Amino acid sequence: MAHTQAAAAPLTAARPRLRAVAPDEVAGLAQVADFLPPGATLLPAPPHALPTLPGRPPMVGYLVLLPADQQPPAHLVAPEAQIEQGPVTIDSVQRIASVDGRPLDLTYLEFELLAHLVARPHRVHTRDQLVTTVWGYGHVGDGRTVDVHVARLRRKLGAEHRHTIQTVRRVGYKYTP
Repeated sequence: MAHTQAAAAPLTAARPRLRAVAPDEVAGLAQVADFLPPGATLLPAPPHALPTLPGRPPMVGYLVLLPADQQPPAHLVAPEAQIEQGPVTIDSVQRIASVDGRPLDLTYLEFELLAHLVARPHRVHTRDQLVTTVWGYGHVGDGRTVDVHVARLRRKLGAEHRHTIQTVRRVGYKYTP
């Protein structure tokens, strides 16, 4: 019996442990980040991935504890502050998108959609994936919402660069710099 318990312990110790972080905990966690054990990382989480509890404040991130020899999953890593793919540059800190150095006048969702596509060039995204990722799970709508926003983005990118967001028939869209 003891042999079975000892064998199971390493398996659970190697698994990442997650804890939702409330808004009032963020400042305190940033101050103690240097004191976390090796391999522990404080990572923001996509807003739609955070749990919501009735009567509780919304969560803002996760504290992820990983063994020192493991990397965090890609979907938990914060995007780079500035991404440049082809003619489009996304500055997520200042929330500015530009094409060939010309700033674009984008709505909140247009910026989020363009930033998501540009951060993952050549990857095909279904309309449902985009609605889930950009709009969040709580969004009520269909894939036509994505089509309308992509049309607006193409118009704002201009005739010279509208082709960078390509339609994949009956599937969705991809960004090709």
